[in-house]
Amino acid sequence: MKKRKGDSMHTRITLSIVSILFISVLFSCNSTKYIAEGEKLYTGGEVDLKLDTAINPQRKLAFEEHLESLLLPKPNKKALGVPWKLIFWNMGGGYDSSQNLVRNFLKKQGEAPVLLSDVNREYNENLLRNRMENIGFFNASVSSDTIIKGKYASVLYTAIPRKIYRINSLSYSMDSLSAIGRDILSVKEGSLLKKGANYNLDVIISERERIDNLLKNKGYYYFNPDNLLVEVDSTIGNHKVDMYVTIKPETTKQAKQPQRIGNIYVYPNYTLGSQGYTRRSSRNMDLFNNGIYFLDPQNTFRKKVLANHIFFEKGELYNRHDHNQTINHLVNLNTFKFVKNNFENSPDSANTLDVYYYLTPLPKKSLRFEILGKTATVYNGSEANVTWTLRNAFKGAETVTLNVFGGYETQTGGKVNLNSAYYRYGAEVAITWPRLLSPYKWAPSKRFIPKTYLKLGYEFLNRRTAYVLNSSTLNYGYMWKENDQKQHDLTLAEIIYVQPRNISADYQAQMDTVPTLKRIVDPQFSFGPNYTYTFTNSMDQNLKHTFYFKGGINLSGNVLGLIQGASYKKDETRTLFGTVYSQFVRVEGDFRHYMKLGKDAQLASRLMIGTSYSYGNSYSLPYLKQYYSGGPNGLRAFRARAVGPGSSAPENIGADNFFADQTGDYKLELNTEYRSKLAGFLHWAAFVDAGNVWLQRPDVNKPGGQFSKDFITELAVGGGAGLRFDFDFLIIRTDFAMPFRIPYLPKGDRWVFKDIDIRSSKWRRDNLIFNLAIGYPF
Repeated sequence: MKKRKGDSMHTRITLSIVSILFISVLFSCNSTKYIAEGEKLYTGGEVDLKLDTAINPQRKLAFEEHLESLLLPKPNKKALGVPWKLIFWNMGGGYDSSQNLVRNFLKKQGEAPVLLSDVNREYNENLLRNRMENIGFFNASVSSDTIIKGKYASVLYTAIPRKIYRINSLSYSMDSLSAIGRDILSVKEGSLLKKGANYNLDVIISERERIDNLLKNKGYYYFNPDNLLVEVDSTIGNHKVDMYVTIKPETTKQAKQPQRIGNIYVYPNYTLGSQGYTRRSSRNMDLFNNGIYFLDPQNTFRKKVLANHIFFEKGELYNRHDHNQTINHLVNLNTFKFVKNNFENSPDSANTLDVYYYLTPLPKKSLRFEILGKTATVYNGSEANVTWTLRNAFKGAETVTLNVFGGYETQTGGKVNLNSAYYRYGAEVAITWPRLLSPYKWAPSKRFIPKTYLKLGYEFLNRRTAYVLNSSTLNYGYMWKENDQKQHDLTLAEIIYVQPRNISADYQAQMDTVPTLKRIVDPQFSFGPNYTYTFTNSMDQNLKHTFYFKGGINLSGNVLGLIQGASYKKDETRTLFGTVYSQFVRVEGDFRHYMKLGKDAQLASRLMIGTSYSYGNSYSLPYLKQYYSGGPNGLRAFRARAVGPGSSAPENIGADNFFADQTGDYKLELNTEYRSKLAGFLHWAAFVDAGNVWLQRPDVNKPGGQFSKDFITELAVGGGAGLRFDFDFLIIRTDFAMPFRIPYLPKGDRWVFKDIDIRSSKWRRDNLIFNLAIGYPF
């Protein structure tokens, strides 16, 4: 009997699962292959906390996991329960020292077995006891026992913390008549050591660093945290301690004196020699301004530009803020390969530091070549990029880049002409200035370098069986960061010009039947400013809840359209340079929330809202500015640009037809995804996506596409699960998704759970979507 396609896939999946289980069992048996008689393979240590009082189970588990992370040695690394590195080592012949190339290669990829005899239980007991004492459990005790199962062994550590010690009082033993004593006493109100808090060595260390950091900003360059002593008296009883903060008597006199800034010497074209950073002759030094000297006889850089990024001033007290800010600015100019600075005692004044900056430039010119491969369900292609970079182009740390690109994409499956057979080429030239080029004195933040950019681009795209598009773009604007969390991007002028050519007879015939296809090849001309604001605190790993927000507004033709009296309603559209221009206001926002659910689990959610208002010269947004939904980073159960608008059904599905992209003037999308780690680099996720796009005004060719009060009933919904291969430097994502709700079906039939039939090859072909992507979707 002939097998159906679906049966074949089901068989392959079953065989794959059986194969994985078989290999896992085989590897597990092989893991002890070279273990000598009497030895045991060490599988790890476990900590069992015995507490006198009740505690939240999650806190107890977290404390146990923290203690377990301290144990040495670490067992062999595992993935899906299999010690895969040990397997490679075994396949390489284990302890065999032969010169077989294949075996030696396999052995280098693996690791030798970690044995029970490698474990020093007494050392680990002391390690755990010391850690508990460091957080206030002064009377803690630890015992251990070995658990043996065949050729495997683990160690169980039983830890009894007993009662914790708390801070009873905090005193600062300082000489209030000395400058450093007064400065330390002036910052004691912000102490991290609080009365009633647990004794914690980590907090004591942090408090010393806090005081040192504050002193550094008051000029105490030679002071360091080790000069502070926190004495603890635990003999007062009732499980309490008194603390005394003082300066160690052996602290040098120089460390107790604030330092001032002397002369500043800058070597902007420094070549690092074999002897390391050494001071060069200052005979040719040029005094620029206020004690800043430059040694740059070839005038490689404009002195004023570099001086603007040096925040020290001669005669001021040394402070760490200006120190770090100067280094950050010089590094982020993206002009220097190495940035090094030294402080040396001035020969002319006591308690004065001369500052030396050694700046080693990056190569003036560089060339980079990239080739990319692209693949999806029904098409494949590649793209090549050549980027030429010119640094310090105008002696002010400017960067000029020229990118030339070309690529092709061809359809390799499916019965619908997806407009995906094309070739494209083009170029973009960009200039970036590390400052704001503005007639007004505007400095949003001294901590970060603002940038001015100018970009000019051209692209030629030939969809061989459909049309040709010539696209030109120009962007001029500013980027700046307000702080670590907030970034702004103001494009003063964004010009987009798209001109179609060579529309094929086949495409023209279908375009006359399906007017939506005409939108793709309409001439497009938009110009105006846009602004984007980004906020994120997701880099803070200590927060349970973190957020990301990106919002923007895009304008086009607003002022000119009003001046010219443009009105599509009166059939009085206006042109600029002979082309009808777009007139609209477009606003969008992307809000994300991340919630930690444990050490290796997270719930990630996203809300995307896009709205617009087209008027005057425009009936709706131009095609390049319209919203769409679907695809590997949106509604993963639907093909990209295949959802909506509203309850409108997709057009032109069928053999030899061009697919009309489904786009709109409004967008709503909601996503939520549970992410968790399986083992090692292997993670998994389960997700649900919902969303759609809508039109601002009715379209006879898109019935049900206009936004209305019933928009919630027109949401497309899908979900699925997938694996993520997180290699730190690269994340490969695979998702399998299926639709739960299809908006263009009749109202009572839009939820399609009843139609799910995994065993049907036709259902899988029509509904099961596989996405392969790089990185997380949000």
